[in-house]
Amino acid sequence: MRNRFDDDRESDDRRTAALMGLAIVLSLAIAGIVLIRDLGKEAKLEDCLMSGRTNCAPIELPAAQ
Repeated sequence: MRNRFDDDRESDDRRTAALMGLAIVLSLAIAGIVLIRDLGKEAKLEDCLMSGRTNCAPIELPAAQ
């Protein structure tokens, strides 16, 4: 016979597993968004270079003081 303690523990275990799954999915989604953004930047730079331009990646110089 199951008691209330076993049911509560099983419910807590399921909740913990669900939260861990949600955390993994969110971290993968964030990593995917960052990766897509970075790959987009690289693609734009590559397109610029392939078109023969030489000023595709501006060099940032420190401000003169």
